[in-house]
Amino acid sequence: MRIQISHITTYRYDRSPKNVAQILRLTPRNHDGQYVVNWMIDVSQDAQLHRHDDAFGNLAHSFTLEGPFDALTVAVEGVVETQDLHGLVRGAVERFPPSLFLRDSTMTTPDAAIIEFTQQAKSRAGAKAGSLDVLHQLVRDLNREITFDTDPTNVGTTAIEAFALRRGVCQDLTHIFIGAARHLGIPARYVSGYFHRSDGVIEQEAGHAWVEAYVEDLGWVGFDPTNGVSTTDAHVRVAVGLDYLSAAPVRGTRSGGAGEQLHVAVVVAQAQQQIQT
Repeated sequence: MRIQISHITTYRYDRSPKNVAQILRLTPRNHDGQYVVNWMIDVSQDAQLHRHDDAFGNLAHSFTLEGPFDALTVAVEGVVETQDLHGLVRGAVERFPPSLFLRDSTMTTPDAAIIEFTQQAKSRAGAKAGSLDVLHQLVRDLNREITFDTDPTNVGTTAIEAFALRRGVCQDLTHIFIGAARHLGIPARYVSGYFHRSDGVIEQEAGHAWVEAYVEDLGWVGFDPTNGVSTTDAHVRVAVGLDYLSAAPVRGTRSGGAGEQLHVAVVVAQAQQQIQT
């Protein structure tokens, strides 16, 4: 699939900040099944972008800005060619052994309720089920159990909090899945990126998130609990980490200023060139 992506993040301030520093994980890499045709980052203010690889091998850019300014826009746009590898992740940058991704974090640590849910999924998968079968059962059960809802959670919501609500967004379902998989002794990591919807909706409020779990004899396999599927050519993979905090598309700080308003606009569409052919 040939996917066109536009992701615009706009900050407005009632009172100008003294300075702003940000790190952007907004640029996808090439790997098996994913080829970046073109990609551009634009910052509305006069900022110098510094490109580097972060600890997890994600392609990152950082910048600092001195005020005054009353608005700041970070825009990315590009085209990515994808192929359906049935969830398998091959040829990606790997900085750490899979065992690192058994490490719990505040965002993903399960409680008794998540552990019980996980054990029930394992039981439903069957006594002879391997790790892959259990993970497929888990993604189906989690998709059925948690209602997608943008209202009750935020970027600081933990897996425990979201599971108690039985509601949340892709970040929340991903954190719950990661905590469940790690409880089973299966390495799992957070993935941020984009998802091309099949229902014709191209305008989205944010990017997407899903999980990669390490399965013996297969390697890393992608699971999307929000959609109840393994990853396909509809997924554009951008960054990985232990949880949202280490794979967030945009993270930053500011000094001074007041009255910050944030607006995010994401468009994920089939590229026009492919439609015409």
